[in-house]
Amino acid sequence: MQFRQHQSFPSQLSPIGAVVLMAFASAGAWGATADPSASTQLAEVQFNDQFIQQPAGGRIDISRFNKGNVALPGDYHADLYVNGAWLGRTEVKLRQRGADSSQAQICFDRALLQRVGVDLTKSPADVAARLESSAEDCMPLPSLVNDATATFDNGEQRLDVSVPQIALARTARGYVEPRYWDDGVPAALLQYNANLYHADSAGVNSTQGYVGLNAGINLGPWRFRHNGNLTSSNQTGTHYQSVQTNIQRSIAPLKSQLTVGDAFTDGAVFDSVGFRGVQLASDDRMYPESQRGYAPIVRGFAESNARVQIRQNGNIIYETTVAPGAFEINDLYPTGYGGNLDVIVTEADGRVRTSTVPYAAAVNALRPGVTRYGFTLGQYRSPLVQNHPMLFQGTVQHGFTNLITGYGGFVASPGYMAAQIGAALNTNYGAFGLDITEAATHLERQPNRNGQSLRLSYSKLVEPTGTNLSVAAYRYSSRGYLDLADAMATRDLDRRNMGFAANGIQRGRLQVTVNQSLPPGRGSFYLTGSTQNYWDRHGTDTQFQAGYTNTYRRMNYSLAFGRQRDTSTGKWDNRAMLTVGIPLGTGPHAPYSSTSLQGGTGTPTTVQESVTGTLGVDNAFAYGVNVGHSSGGGANANTTAGANASYMSPVATLTGSVSKNNNYGQAGVGVSGGIVAYRGGVAFTPMIGDTTAIVEASDAAGARVANGSGLRVDRWGHAVVSNLSPFASNQVEIDPKGLPINVELKSTQQSVAPTAGAVVRLKFETENTGRAAILNIRKADGTPAPFGADVSNPQGQSIGTVAQGGRVIARGLKIDTGRLLVNWDEAGGERCWVDYSLPKVDTRTSASYSVVDAVCR
Repeated sequence: MQFRQHQSFPSQLSPIGAVVLMAFASAGAWGATADPSASTQLAEVQFNDQFIQQPAGGRIDISRFNKGNVALPGDYHADLYVNGAWLGRTEVKLRQRGADSSQAQICFDRALLQRVGVDLTKSPADVAARLESSAEDCMPLPSLVNDATATFDNGEQRLDVSVPQIALARTARGYVEPRYWDDGVPAALLQYNANLYHADSAGVNSTQGYVGLNAGINLGPWRFRHNGNLTSSNQTGTHYQSVQTNIQRSIAPLKSQLTVGDAFTDGAVFDSVGFRGVQLASDDRMYPESQRGYAPIVRGFAESNARVQIRQNGNIIYETTVAPGAFEINDLYPTGYGGNLDVIVTEADGRVRTSTVPYAAAVNALRPGVTRYGFTLGQYRSPLVQNHPMLFQGTVQHGFTNLITGYGGFVASPGYMAAQIGAALNTNYGAFGLDITEAATHLERQPNRNGQSLRLSYSKLVEPTGTNLSVAAYRYSSRGYLDLADAMATRDLDRRNMGFAANGIQRGRLQVTVNQSLPPGRGSFYLTGSTQNYWDRHGTDTQFQAGYTNTYRRMNYSLAFGRQRDTSTGKWDNRAMLTVGIPLGTGPHAPYSSTSLQGGTGTPTTVQESVTGTLGVDNAFAYGVNVGHSSGGGANANTTAGANASYMSPVATLTGSVSKNNNYGQAGVGVSGGIVAYRGGVAFTPMIGDTTAIVEASDAAGARVANGSGLRVDRWGHAVVSNLSPFASNQVEIDPKGLPINVELKSTQQSVAPTAGAVVRLKFETENTGRAAILNIRKADGTPAPFGADVSNPQGQSIGTVAQGGRVIARGLKIDTGRLLVNWDEAGGERCWVDYSLPKVDTRTSASYSVVDAVCR
């Protein structure tokens, strides 16, 4: 057993007494004497009681403090840690060692050694023979693996194993065996995001409502998911859009995900498209230390409390309301690895601006020996076309060496075929990708289209300069080339005898994303943009977002530029914004002031001032007020004032905004959150992710869960921990600070490795230990009770130890009025009885001790 000094007397000794006993213990007494061949040994401490003042005619018996945290022989279910890394939970056998039943050792067999990760092929022959033999039923670890140790913590139910690296089988860091992945419990989930937006501009009232839903049901390894949204407007009516509905499950032996229903192909080889059918594809999350799903950061400008909508392939994937000024959206859920994002900003006065954020796959380099694949069979799915033909797509990528990765794929649909082959080179000069695609499109009323497309991509982190060139790609397509999405749109128009798309066929496209960190004190800048031209029309479409940020003392400042298309005029709009921010104070809730100046081609210059801040223990309440002035000259000049606020309650997040100027008025409200229903009840949360954990801790209402900002156990003993990492070890921890003093957590931390989309149930055992009090105990003659004397209840259970001045911290007082026994000499029978009476308090909220004087008779 592992010896910990503070666990030798967890409740029998007051903190003061523990410190004194440790201070006066004789030098060298703390050394643990153990048989080196044993994997676990009970450390024993010999206290020198000569340093303790003894009562007249007797001695204080402190032998009970000589033993550590004793774990009795038996079978335990404990967390396994190997060299400090959690590997899941396992069965641990402790068996009696020698005649002393208090000395139990940890038993190791072949199964537990393999669970630890020991490479048995490196073990001596006699070890293999011992593991196969049934003569030894309990073998200590050091006798099987040289220099290995194992300790068992009874209080935490934790087995710590230390094994030399040379004796372990080589596995990737962070690896968790698939058999220890947790599929979770049967559950129903609902994530919702609703907002209502009203604007009155030039006498025209516009009211728009939006409800985004992400619902699901979990049964074993199966996940049913539905993603949709309901939009309503007094101008266009009410419409429900089903973005995708599918059933998924993880297939561990193949490191893949099986999807049946609506989903998107990944964009690693071909551009991502929607389908309705069956897909079997590699899941990188099942590999330790691997790349996770990617989604770009969306940046933009708003002149008022505006509505921002993000679409991909014609589907609404995100919508929110932003305050005036620059905004940044960095929490998009990845629906595919390719397919540009259309960002639609609707101002309070009805003006609409759009921009496109490039969303392309990074260079397809893989580690040597790693293979990714994807097979899809189903209907082509897009809200932009009326025809939905059958579709088959197969892709494969394989890392041959550290330098070369090969990839390719094939797409077939009635009237369309395409094949691609390419390679990625991982060099000291960056990662290069080069591929060529051949496509053939059959049309009924127009000439067939046949062509090629050549793509060159590059990715590089320039360490000396800190330049992160995350995506740089150039694609050239011949006149007859059509990718799948363009081919489906062209065939749809051709079938309806409507000619070709008015936007033309893409010829060349260059896109770049750069992030640059400058030397200390010089700030950083970013650039993302694209330019493309067409075969069938003149001109190029160029758009970009660029910015520079830096700080000076407590002041933050940034300069941003952007080019986006104004849908009302059909023209491109170049805009610039200068922002300066400074905190108005030094406290944790000090407001933050932000001043911005923005203008553009053909638009008035606007100056805005906003003040934002947070309130509450967990910053649950956020607020902002703003005022702006547009200098357009004459009647075009106007002043705008607005405010917005949000509150993250334990069950939902509430938002609201309002603004007014000479030409329009606007108001908006919103609510978002999540609901999880399972056999143990229903839990509400202000936010929910794809993979979650339900924390159950009865009587622990108000305890903080360390895995989320402001996350606490609710009054029903539940908490929802969102955004766990699937197929990896996740630590979930409860901070007992703030708990009633009569409630104790038997464990404050648990580890779990959930599968994707799982709802795992983590039960934290709590114990109502009764009340705690500080008793000032004096004997009948007025002298303090002897230092070190044991205090127990009538049932013989020790509840505390007398410290200096006759004080004892007594825990586990089940009743408010009772009798206790004070004993300081077992052999001599030195003892007395004390009657106590505690004042009435609310034990559910009280976090302090009651102090009571008592006489021992």
